[in-house]
Amino acid sequence: MHLKEVKGLLSPTNGMNISRGCIHGCIYCDARSKCYDMRHDFEDVEIKTNAPALLEDALKRKRKKCMVGTGAMSDPYIPIPENLANIRACLEIIERHGCGLAIQTKSNLILRDLELLIKINEKSKCVVETTLTTYDEALCKIIEPNVCTTKARFEMLKTMRDNDIKTIVWISPLLPFINDTAENLRGLLQYCVEAKVYGIINFGIGLTLREGDREYYYQKLDEHFPGLKQRYQQKYGNSYQLMSDNNAALMHEFYTVCDKYDIVYGPEKLFGYMRTYDKHEAIQFDLFGAY
Repeated sequence: MHLKEVKGLLSPTNGMNISRGCIHGCIYCDARSKCYDMRHDFEDVEIKTNAPALLEDALKRKRKKCMVGTGAMSDPYIPIPENLANIRACLEIIERHGCGLAIQTKSNLILRDLELLIKINEKSKCVVETTLTTYDEALCKIIEPNVCTTKARFEMLKTMRDNDIKTIVWISPLLPFINDTAENLRGLLQYCVEAKVYGIINFGIGLTLREGDREYYYQKLDEHFPGLKQRYQQKYGNSYQLMSDNNAALMHEFYTVCDKYDIVYGPEKLFGYMRTYDKHEAIQFDLFGAY
């Protein structure tokens, strides 16, 4: 971990990341990709020490209240004391200014700030997002080794449900030959149904790999799934998008369950919902940006 003062925080669409890098260890993490031009080791998390001050200044200058998004590129609940202090300070600022929040995390550490999320939700709107990739707890500890398991995130979703905070789940990525199965998808969808999530974001059954991300992913395949890297290379080469052979069948099941239980799907609808400050305003279909 290292500390850094930065010049800016909020993107033009009010997205922010209070750190860069991560120690969760997810084997598929796109944020490792070289295109993001990270100048330090990925696990050497860079804490933006002046993030709260920059957020305070930015929200003071807003003519209208807005939704603030965080977690798109770096989890706000990386378990480093300085990082946890930063996200709490930022939540206090958002609540004080009466702004809304869309926050994405794989960690149940978010529950430490539950009272602030409730206050934000009472004033405007709070949306909590999390990623679920595998129903199998043992597999979860392999592909997402340093973060709470799927079951713990499911319990977090139920806590949000019980406090009237809307939740959105990212069921992504489902890794070809690893967890791209009907059994896995059904387990994850059952969690979503029981937790009464507002929506599910899914871009298809598969994953994406870019330079930097691909090398790390293949290294972990060699470590945990011997021989699978060669199978990937033979089937996909250096493709960016690696779609599962099970994509059509599993997406049909996904749509069927979402329709049955009135779960919103479709990335544009859900990103629009997270970008809309007033619950009664028309949905705007633009995405969070982030530095």
